[in-house]
Amino acid sequence: MRLSRLPWLLTILIILDFALTHSAHAGSPQPNIVVVMADDLGFADLGCFGSEIETPRLDALASQGLRMTQFYNTAKCHSSRVSLLTGLYCDQAGAESLSRGTTIARQLRQAGYFTAMAGKWHLHDEPTDHGFDRYFGHLSGATNFFTGDDTFRLNGQPWNDFGEDFYTTIANTDYAIEFVDEAIDTAQPFFVYLAYNAPHYPLHVLQEDFEKYRGRYSAGWDEIRDRRFRRQQELGLFRGQTVTKLPRPHYIPAWSELSPEDQAWEADRMAAFAGMVDCLDREVGRLVDHLRSREAFENTLFIFVSDNGACPFERTRGRQLPPYDSRSYWTYDTGWAHVGNTPFRYYKQNNHEGGIASPAIVHWPAGMKVPAGTIDATPSHLVDIMATCLDVAGGEYPSVINGRAIEPLVGRSIKPILEGQIAKEHPYLYFHFGPNRGLRVGDWKVVSLRNGPWELYDLSSDRNEAHDLAGQYPQKTEELAAKWHEVAEHQDRLPPKRRKPVSQRPQDQNFKKNGK
Repeated sequence: MRLSRLPWLLTILIILDFALTHSAHAGSPQPNIVVVMADDLGFADLGCFGSEIETPRLDALASQGLRMTQFYNTAKCHSSRVSLLTGLYCDQAGAESLSRGTTIARQLRQAGYFTAMAGKWHLHDEPTDHGFDRYFGHLSGATNFFTGDDTFRLNGQPWNDFGEDFYTTIANTDYAIEFVDEAIDTAQPFFVYLAYNAPHYPLHVLQEDFEKYRGRYSAGWDEIRDRRFRRQQELGLFRGQTVTKLPRPHYIPAWSELSPEDQAWEADRMAAFAGMVDCLDREVGRLVDHLRSREAFENTLFIFVSDNGACPFERTRGRQLPPYDSRSYWTYDTGWAHVGNTPFRYYKQNNHEGGIASPAIVHWPAGMKVPAGTIDATPSHLVDIMATCLDVAGGEYPSVINGRAIEPLVGRSIKPILEGQIAKEHPYLYFHFGPNRGLRVGDWKVVSLRNGPWELYDLSSDRNEAHDLAGQYPQKTEELAAKWHEVAEHQDRLPPKRRKPVSQRPQDQNFKKNGK
């Protein structure tokens, strides 16, 4: 071979190498990412997690994707949003200010993503101050579903275009679709965070959705919880785990003890809630259908979670008004919240499983290798969503943002689970809200209800915390309680007044019918 030919050969090789590299990249582009968070949705409030509420669109995502039965939130609205967005525990991240963290949106924007959010923010500043290119929704923690409030924003500007047909669940989907179209039209991968305020109170429901469920709950909360529990067994949600049927709590009356008038009222409250969940499912389906129509669905990582367990707070006003009247303000209380969290104990704010277990669904046709309909029991947490997004998108997690130090990432990517592998195990999962505390290490969990005595559970043989082992294993209880205090002080940075020793007086007897 003559030496003079080498430059031509090198040129050809370089061109071929570029073409092959480009082709390989084109065959596996960065995935789109959609994260949907429901508000006050209990573990058992979807059909694919045992409910009688009709949720065919989310059920389809579950049957074609992955359900996670040990996926945790933080038991409360704002703290769950902090952990989801930052990959950190709430106070560790600077709580609502996010001052010691960054966001998924900021990091994915640096990785070339179009970033957008629709729905409930519930933190300081605005989403457009924290890495989101587009935002529609309300900054408040709760809003009127029909008339909104004065915190609604569109891309950083006040928005008040509330027409006669306005309904937040639908409006949030409308804007999510608009943002998706903008991203596709600019040929960018997108990250969309869709934070519905449904089914958070007030129980504002479209009339047709309310009428659909009227009469379905006349059997009462005792029977409906039993049905959900049986359905969960049929679905195999807890295969390999021991879950027992728990007695109705002492502060919830037997359905048969209620007067016919009270039974009718309670059945209507649950019908309103069910109608809101039905609508949420329908709107998720509308977004999915649009992604399919734009040929973007196959390579979209779709994650669905809830911010906490079912809500037990009785705050009803305007009981005489139907729940599709914007002047009404219905809630439900512990009777139906106990059903929503089947088969677990306690509720929103509490760190028992009923407060922190999310009905999590993951779907990604182009990226999942596990069989469709897989049910996975890997202990995971909202903090894992940041790590997962960065993992699949090729993003980076910084140590400094604009001169301020960022806390080390807590979350672990769940991408290995989607590929049929074992994800890196958390050394512990930490929980705290108000006077409620919890810590899980492996299958052992300590939990304190409202600063009451530490309880100890082996979740491998007692997933729904029926048998407190603190008296049987005092050393293990003390060990895990000490670890909670260590994490609370040095990682979550709780002040001393929020880390006081627990009381030795059980708090369960202080629960009233309204959960307070």
